[in-house]
Amino acid sequence: MKTLLRSAALLLVTAGLSFAEGWGTDWDAAKAESKKTGKPILINITGSDWCGWCIRLEKKVFSTDTFKDYAKDNLILMEADFPRKKELPAELKAQNEKLKDQYLAGGYPTVWLLDHEGNKVSKDLGESGDDPDKWVEMLKKLVADYEPKKEA
Repeated sequence: MKTLLRSAALLLVTAGLSFAEGWGTDWDAAKAESKKTGKPILINITGSDWCGWCIRLEKKVFSTDTFKDYAKDNLILMEADFPRKKELPAELKAQNEKLKDQYLAGGYPTVWLLDHEGNKVSKDLGESGDDPDKWVEMLKKLVADYEPKKEA
């Protein structure tokens, strides 16, 4: 039992660190972190190794210092990936399929700003261009209108 508790604690700490450092992949951890911090979740439904627009968005926006500097203090970043050239663990694949069913808006990439329960608080942002300054400006407006619900 102690081993199970230690493993669960380590997983939660690791998930928290991944959100602090960039894109996380654990949906439950993203919602928990959002609830705890009051920050909205930016979910990216992507085909990271085959979708041209997804690759471009990652390269031109999400990997820039402009975006990363803003995101680290204001967003919980969550990625649901659907790669074709690598196999995801079964549990992650199943989680991402559920997220795709719930959030995919016709094609890749689909990007939403969500609250801690997974409710949409923006339109699909996936076609918002590839200018990181415009992304940050857009996100600042959306986050300013966001009503965080921090855990008491």
